[in-house]
Amino acid sequence: MKLRSIMPAVAIAALLSAPAVRAADALSPACVAHAAASLDALAHGDYAGARKDFGKAIADKLDAAKLEQVWKQLQETMGAYQSHDTVGQKTLAGHAVAAATLSFANMQLGFAAACDAQDKITSYRFVPAEALASTAVQAHVEADGVRVSPLDVPTPVGPLHGALTLPAGAGPFPAVVLVAGSGAHDMDETVGPNKPFRDIAEGLASAGIATLRYDKRAFDHPEGNAGLVIDAEVTDDAVAAAHLLAQQKGIDPRRVFVLGHSLGAMMAPRIGQRDPQLAGLVLMAAPARPLLDVSAEQVRELGARDHESAAQIAAGVQAIAAEQKLLAGADAQHPPAGAFAGLPQGYWLSLHDYDQVAAAKAVSMPILLLQGDGDFQVSPTLDFVRWQKQLAGRPHTAFRLYPGLSHLFMPAGSTGTLADYKTPARVDTQVVDDIAAWLKARSPR
Repeated sequence: MKLRSIMPAVAIAALLSAPAVRAADALSPACVAHAAASLDALAHGDYAGARKDFGKAIADKLDAAKLEQVWKQLQETMGAYQSHDTVGQKTLAGHAVAAATLSFANMQLGFAAACDAQDKITSYRFVPAEALASTAVQAHVEADGVRVSPLDVPTPVGPLHGALTLPAGAGPFPAVVLVAGSGAHDMDETVGPNKPFRDIAEGLASAGIATLRYDKRAFDHPEGNAGLVIDAEVTDDAVAAAHLLAQQKGIDPRRVFVLGHSLGAMMAPRIGQRDPQLAGLVLMAAPARPLLDVSAEQVRELGARDHESAAQIAAGVQAIAAEQKLLAGADAQHPPAGAFAGLPQGYWLSLHDYDQVAAAKAVSMPILLLQGDGDFQVSPTLDFVRWQKQLAGRPHTAFRLYPGLSHLFMPAGSTGTLADYKTPARVDTQVVDDIAAWLKARSPR
């Protein structure tokens, strides 16, 4: 069964509890060797061999069948596995890991593992490839006077690494929290060689608007995802980030906004419900339909472009329909056991009764909705048009459709598949300019 996320950089991961060592510490050669042997076995379909050096905690939760499922789901999302480079020590979210870059047909992906004192593997996951090359934000001033400094967002599972970007000058500035789409995204919302949130932060700073962007929980604290629900993945941390941003020196607390992209945009109306002091919401490529409906459309359309058989596409659509039927009869207090598409059933149940359009109608704050007409993940006709129809006449609501732009608000590629995201690009300047103009025209709350 193939189920694509509405963001392409989904990390389908086995995420266990023991933490990695600090980046200042060196991994033992045995740990690196065990990680390398495991990855080699996985690449050759030897799922039992890949588990040979697992610690007890990860071994109990990740048997050979589950590992095979994870590996196949990765290839359904990223394309067929091709190769990987040498496993070595790298830094991920401030921790030392044994890591390598994997090449798939459509995209690259990072592999990261860590060990306990006995060199048994205790953490085993897949992350955006660029995350392995990233470093913690260092406070600095750009040539144009823009200031960037680390600002971590507090959560119940630990802090999320973040970056506060302030324009030149004294302020107080309007400010925006950037909320990423689905998957284990870093603060830049890295997708292949592209970093849309970094582009947006830099562009808004040049226009006199501050931003706070941050890693998602699944990126910094993957061990806490066993009982994942949508509010823990998106809503709660966005609200905490907005409160934190409003308290910073140089920020106008009456002009704090939330900008969500993809799943982050879908959840933006709920974030607004939870924090009515927000000055407004910006929704970029927001699904207007249930997430599983969007996923079914992706299975049909992307499957055809990827030259899948009719039987493969039908099987994917039928699996989603079966999941929707299961959720329709489920008890919110007692989610079904197991998982679907690598996520616990409790996660899907937490989304089942959420209506983002109704939530948008219920909040009083201004809303700006943006969409690229070359988006093959969130439909310009089925999603954006629904937003326009349902919110027609709503006060302080604006819509912008951009010809030739993709889901990332960059020039759309030629294939209409995930392979398009391999091309380096930047968020279109007109999009950033329109966001900046709309934000600056809003009245303080």
